[in-house]
Order: sequence, then structure tokens, then C-alpha cells
Amino acid sequence: MDATLTTNETRRTGSVDPALAPGWDRLASAVGGLRELQQRDGSLREDADRAEAARLVADLDAAVEELAPAFEHDADYLAAMRADLAAWAAAGFGVPDFTRAVAAFRPELQREDGLQHLVVFPMYTQNGSTERLFEAVLVEVVWPEFIAELETTAYSNALFVPIRFLAFTGGYDTNSAVLFPETVATGAVVPKFTWGAIFADREAARFRRVVNRASEITQLELPEDARRLLSDQELAEETFVLWDLIHDRTHMRGDLPFDPFMIKQRMPYFLYSLEELRCDLTAFRESVRLVRAEDTDEVTRDRARLAQYAILFDRLFRFPLTGSRVRNYDGLGGQLLFAWLHQRRVLHWTDTRLAFDWAEVPDAVVALSDAIDELYWASIDRPKTAHWLAAYDLVRSTLTPHPASQWARGLPDEVLSGPPKGMTDAVLDDEFPLSMFYEALGKKMGDVIASTSGITGRD
Repeated sequence: MDATLTTNETRRTGSVDPALAPGWDRLASAVGGLRELQQRDGSLREDADRAEAARLVADLDAAVEELAPAFEHDADYLAAMRADLAAWAAAGFGVPDFTRAVAAFRPELQREDGLQHLVVFPMYTQNGSTERLFEAVLVEVVWPEFIAELETTAYSNALFVPIRFLAFTGGYDTNSAVLFPETVATGAVVPKFTWGAIFADREAARFRRVVNRASEITQLELPEDARRLLSDQELAEETFVLWDLIHDRTHMRGDLPFDPFMIKQRMPYFLYSLEELRCDLTAFRESVRLVRAEDTDEVTRDRARLAQYAILFDRLFRFPLTGSRVRNYDGLGGQLLFAWLHQRRVLHWTDTRLAFDWAEVPDAVVALSDAIDELYWASIDRPKTAHWLAAYDLVRSTLTPHPASQWARGLPDEVLSGPPKGMTDAVLDDEFPLSMFYEALGKKMGDVIASTSGITGRD
């Protein structure tokens, strides 16, 4: 293989520097103790030992002070964090307010490959804990040269910070693979959020474990590039960074008929499915473009080729079978992609073996991207609920709804003429159930998917 296509020969271990370990252990112990005393909103439980809480806060503060010299680039943040921590204790351990700290933490200003950060906040972790308890993570930035070049020249995304785990506390011993400032406990005046971090090592590690097992079960004969992706953690991390770079920026780009992040909106969950799928398929489309462009350098072309496998296999194998069947919007997006490819005869499930017509896959996936983009473009001129109905028709044209679906039978006039809430309430929790293929696959994949909770690149 050409040396330019290999990953760094001096592989990062993704582990805590031994010089930092004592301070980290002290910090993690203090965080763990405080978590046991907190209730859902981050304040102490009524029966919590206040003296013990004060001792733990002192231990946490001392541990941060001990570790701070290794993180001089985060000096303002760590000072603000310690001030917010002291204020929380002085005010009687009520609902924490770490507004100053989250405003001072600016990792997007220093995207340097391997740069480490110590992060401590009371926060919830998406796809993990929904309680605003104290969490601490040691992370390092993943910012290879080809990504720096792409972000500067083609895919500007000033908020995007890809990272990997070095160490973490309890809320991240879960499926959570993001670190977002909006999950931090803040006061009434919320600062402007300027960054969003994604754990590329967790995404890559769970992808590799799940897809390796799924390909065995389905007897899928993997192309050489796909096998290379599944065998190399750092290569997979770089591939996921490319995917996430384009996905993340897509939420704010395109013909958007609504708030792209759909914040504080209550809509049928299949709308969220289409938005997340739109962003993933845009990343797929751009990866195809990068591979086909004559001026793409070899490293970028290689990672773009691998990104197509990453998006395809993660969406087909992991998304539909992860989580519950209660409004599982990511799962629905994976189901839609599978059925779309199957019905266009570029994906085959024959003689209990899975196969693809690989030469036809890129254009078939891009065609689904086109269909979603056309839906969005047309919906700019539609009322909101008419857009909902058109989106449902797009999904239903490929996936079979539940036999009891009110939407599939046709919503009554009193619901259609009433407030949008009635339409949302009429959507079944599992409006588009798993196909027989996924039901069978799920029985064999459940354990391996469950085993990826808390996984890192070292596992």
C-alpha cells in the first residue's frame, strides 16, 4: 500500500499520561462522590451530607489545581470552572450554574491534533444520563492534516471539534459520543455556544465491532477497502471525522423549511429521521464527489472512499438495531436506506447471504439524498403540516407502515384541521416496524450492540 495512505506509524495510545494519573484519579473520585449526592437537576438531595459534599468539592478543586499546569491553554476555563464550583458550594449546593465556565471553554479555537483538554461540568450526556450531574473527561483533539485542509477550503465548520477519550466518569460509561455545551447546567442567561465535540474514537470502535459481527452473520463479502477500515482503529477515526465534519455543517445548509436543529419543536419523529439521514447522505454524496474529483489528494480520496463504507454500514447494521422502538428516528433512517437500496436491486438478501452491486451503490444512495433534498425544497412553499404529510409519503413509498397506523389509513378531518399536536399524537411509537430481515438480524446482534456501551478506541 502507498505509504501516504497509511495512518500515523507512531500510534497514539488514547490513555492517560502517567504523570497526570494521580491527579485524574483524585478528580474522578471526587466527581463520583458528588454524583452520588446529587439529584436530577444537579442540586444536592435533601438528605445529602453537606459536610461530605464540601469535602468532595475541596478535593475536586485541589485536583484541578494539581492538573492545571498541564493544560495552560485552558487556564481561563479552569479558573472559571473553579470559581463556579466555589460559588455552587457557597450558595448551599442548589441547582448549579456554570455559565462562566462554559463560556470560557473554547476548544474550537485550538484545533491541533493531539491537544488535550481537561473538562469538568455538571451536565447531562446525550444517549447517556439525562440528569445534570458532575462529569469529567480527559480528551484529545483528532485533527489530521487532510481534515484541517478540507475544513479550510471546502467544508468550513468553525464549531466542529472531533476528540477521543483518554478517561471519563460515570455519565460517559454509556452510548454517549458527544460533548455539547448546551447540556451544561447554566443560569438564566445562556451564553452563545461556539463549539460541539464528537468522540470519533467511540464512533469508530463501536462501528468496527458491530460491522465485523454483522458481516459474519450475513456472510457479506467485504471489499478490500472495507476490510482495511474495519481492521484499523485510527484509520476509522479519521474516516469518522470526515463524515462528522460534513454531517455537522449540513444541519445549517441547504433548502431548509424549518429550524435545522428542530430545537424545542414537537414534530413526528420521522421528520427527525429525514433530517439526520439528509445530513449523513450529504456526507456520502460529498465523499463520492471527492473520490471522483481529479484534484483530490490521495489521502483525502482514500478517506472519502472509506467514508462511504462507514456511512453505509453504520446506517444499515447499527442504527436500526440500537435503542428501543419508541420513536427511534435514527433507526428509521437506517431502515429506509436498506429498503431503498433493496428495492432498487443494488442490495441483495438471497440464500441468506447479503450482497451489494458495489459499482451501483454510490448513485443509488445519492438518489435517496436527492429525494430528501427535493422534499425540503418543495416544502418551503408548503404549510408545516402539509410538509409533514409529504415527508410521511416519502417514507411510506419505501417502508411499510404498521397495520394499525392512523397516518397510513388517512387522518380524519378533525385531526387535520386541528392543531399540529393532534397529528403528532397520532403517530405510533413504532410507526414503521422492523422488517423480517431486521427482526432476525436483531436476535443475533443484540449482545454485540449492547457490548459497545462505554467503548473507546482502546477496547
